Amino acid sequence: MSVQPSIPPQERPPIRLTAQLLTCLVFLVIAAVIILVAYAEPLSVFVGPMNEGSQLLFGLGLSALAAAGSYVSFRMTASSESTRKTIAAYARLDLSGFNPVWISLAAGIGEELLFRAALQPLLGVWNTSVIFLLTHTPVYQFRKLDKATLVQAAGVFGASVVLGFIYQYVGLLAAVLVHVAIDVVGLYVVRNALRVRS
Repeated sequence: MSVQPSIPPQERPPIRLTAQLLTCLVFLVIAAVIILVAYAEPLSVFVGPMNEGSQLLFGLGLSALAAAGSYVSFRMTASSESTRKTIAAYARLDLSGFNPVWISLAAGIGEELLFRAALQPLLGVWNTSVIFLLTHTPVYQFRKLDKATLVQAAGVFGASVVLGFIYQYVGLLAAVLVHVAIDVVGLYVVRNALRVRS
């Protein structure tokens, strides 16, 4: 009986910026279809309770708080298993140059238009946040339900709920700005953590 040599698993190729931008485009198309089909006045989903200037100011202030909170949260949990798993989940992204900014803009715009503007008025904050969590499951690889996985899932769900309430009480522009701020900080943290490891 011959022994087969073990073949090491192939490393998965990095996820390029173009893939992230295409995902954003797909989200935008899905959002546009839902908005055009489901709403009598499609533009109403873009009009928030606050005017654009107020949304911008609140969005910038909330973005600064979210970015600071995201960074402090990482620093406090840098050695935790959930933080290690989060870094591993995003390690395949091409985070060179300004890609963290472009990826964050694409995710912030595409996801907020789909989840907040298109789905949330139909499904509510909580149901939309469950769907948001489910769409992030492949990225975070929630395969086993250990403590670290539950912490990650709670973080994604909680962020979606907060973004949902920002959309509901401030407006879409503010939700997009906060989403982008959280992602920019997170991706730069991941990039720096990966550089330290290498």
